[in-house]
Order: sequence, then C-alpha cells, then structure tokens
Amino acid sequence: MKLLYRLLSATSLSILLAAPAMAQPSTNFRLSSPDIVPGGTIGNKFVLNGFGCSGENVSPALVWKNAPAGTRSFALQVYDPDAPSGSGWWHWTVYNIPAAVTQLPRGVGNDPSRLPAGANPGMNDFQDTGATGANGNYGGPCPPVGDKPHRYVFRLYALSVDDLYAAAGIPKTGTAALHGFALNKALGGKVLGKASFTAYYGR
Repeated sequence: MKLLYRLLSATSLSILLAAPAMAQPSTNFRLSSPDIVPGGTIGNKFVLNGFGCSGENVSPALVWKNAPAGTRSFALQVYDPDAPSGSGWWHWTVYNIPAAVTQLPRGVGNDPSRLPAGANPGMNDFQDTGATGANGNYGGPCPPVGDKPHRYVFRLYALSVDDLYAAAGIPKTGTAALHGFALNKALGGKVLGKASFTAYYGR
C-alpha cells in the first residue's frame, strides 16, 4: 500500500511539473504622461480656464504600453474623487479608442476631431457650463480655494470588445458615471486590465 502511495505521488508530481503554466493576466500594463509626473503637481498649462482658475486648459499627452493580450479597444476616464459634489468630478472621458493606438497627443481633448478614428469623446461634469467649449472636451483641474490638493486619477481600461456601447448596452450620451459602472462592474471579464496614475492640484 505504501509503495502504491509513493508511485501515485511521484506520478502526480511529474504530471504537475510537466503541465504548462496557466496564462496570467499582464501586470505590466502602464499608463504615463510626458506632461505630468505621477504623484506630482499638475502644471498650469493643464488647469481649467474658468470657474476662477486661469490655466490654459490643454489636455495632457498620455502614453501607454504592454496592453493585455486580446485587447480590442481602450477607454479613458479622468476623475477627481475629492470634489465636494458628493460624487466626485469627471474631467475627461474618451471611449472606443482603437487597440492599435498607444498614445493621445497633447491637446486632443480640446478638439475631438483630433482623436483617433473611431474614438468617441464622452461626457464630463463640465457639460453645458461653457467652461470647456463643446461637450465632451477636456476640463482641467480647478478645485475650490482652500481645499487640500485634490487627486486627479487618470485611468485607462483595456477591453476585449471593439464597441463599449454595444457590449454594455449604454448610449453614447450616457454620463461618465454610467460608463464608469459599465467599466468597473457590468462588463466583468471583458475588462482585461486597468492602468492608472494620480497627480495633484490645489489652490
């Protein structure tokens, strides 16, 4: 009996050693910006020009690499969780960015026609305020005077679908929160990875 146990144990061990390793999701998916240092302060060029702020309101350049295998599109959301709104504040959103794209040049958030073909500029929380021009444009930081510096989270999602709207069943005119729910919950395993960095601004 002991001999049989030893033989079975040895056989099981050899099978385990010979089995191919299970594929693991990429942990090297990275998002960065040549214009903003992660953990640093956002420069005036990228700050809102409105609501009492006098920045240039230019969208920063973003670069990413090592997207997970199977990625077919990307979605970008830029969010301030410290805004005194009870629900934070979305500053910039872009959806259905094609999988072949690896960067958004500086200023594309100010002119949707400069976005990659197929990408859709989504809603933000400056809608219809006049602070950022046309709907869907980038709106820079502008926290209330006296607040401690707010966090601005730049997050890129890698998706296994070409069309976020079709996959999630949401309209292009949906709020950033609705898109955020789809990206963080409803799409489930269709979200292959997330890459992000956080920067700060206060006044």
